[in-house]
Amino acid sequence: MIRLYDYELSGNCFKVRQLLAWLRLEYQKAAVDFHPGREHKSAAFVDHINPVGQIPVIDDDGFRLRDAQAIMVYLASRYDERREWYPDDPKLRGEITVWLATADETTRTASAARLHDALGYDLDVEVCRTGARAVFRVLDDHLAERESDGARWLVGDRPTIADLACFPYAALAQDGGIALDEFPALRRWIWDFRHLPGFVGMAGILVPDRSIVPIVRLMAA
Repeated sequence: MIRLYDYELSGNCFKVRQLLAWLRLEYQKAAVDFHPGREHKSAAFVDHINPVGQIPVIDDDGFRLRDAQAIMVYLASRYDERREWYPDDPKLRGEITVWLATADETTRTASAARLHDALGYDLDVEVCRTGARAVFRVLDDHLAERESDGARWLVGDRPTIADLACFPYAALAQDGGIALDEFPALRRWIWDFRHLPGFVGMAGILVPDRSIVPIVRLMAA
């Protein structure tokens, strides 16, 4: 059985939990005291679990893998028999890889701003927020262009791990003092993603009341 080294408030851990849910894979959680315990930086964790001291990490019957984006590629490649979340098409995979790299930028910027505001990390929060807005502008422009072509997702005609990779730290942006008012296409995409069947959510990104249609989606209708 898959073992996930997890922290409930981590957007990167959420990505793995959500994909595991969509793939209907059973797994065991190994809770990591990220804050305030900083267990991910402990000698035991670094020496035996992940040498770079980060979460998430999975152990799939002895195969250990770190990094949320790498884990999603692995899980989708091994367990998604219909190849929906990580399609075989080389062009789509190339596009997905671009957005996986973009997701790393949201971790470096928007997630860092959230760590500053929510957990008191000593970071230059204005630099983080400026960087996050630049990433969100790229996402918003791409999504707006996709909308003009009748598409709702970052790549292809259905959600993929590209969307899952970029979603959490955009949805949690306000926890880092970053408003999304100037990114309407991004906000509509967040709404659409949250309303996907089987969405599990996390603290700060609740499972929605599906009977409510927000203004951002009504305006695009």
